[in-house]
Amino acid sequence: MARPKLILYIGDAIAMALLTLIGFASHNELGAAFFLRMLAMFVPLTLAWFLLTPWFGLFQPEITSNPKQLWRPVFVMVFAAPLAVVIRGLILNAAVLPIFAIVLAATSALGIVIWRGLYLLLKRNS
Repeated sequence: MARPKLILYIGDAIAMALLTLIGFASHNELGAAFFLRMLAMFVPLTLAWFLLTPWFGLFQPEITSNPKQLWRPVFVMVFAAPLAVVIRGLILNAAVLPIFAIVLAATSALGIVIWRGLYLLLKRNS
């Protein structure tokens, strides 16, 4: 595995972990008591993301080095977030709320684009 791909894999996972933490913190549910519920969101989101990203070339150098391709992570997250919400619903035996999928898609897309944009800037400056 090439080093830039490894950085992207780790960075994507960290970005989703931070997004999960921010989401729980925004609902005043950040703490050890909510750890399993946080995992029940982080794991499905990360799984859905890494299942879909290869299909859209999100680890290919010609895409990750082109700022005009930053729309791709948004597009993938539009599909990954609802898939994650369904997986989460199955894990927790809970209802799948469409509004949750929409908010998760929007906030996760924003977070992943910020991370991928930072990666692009750092890569260009090195």
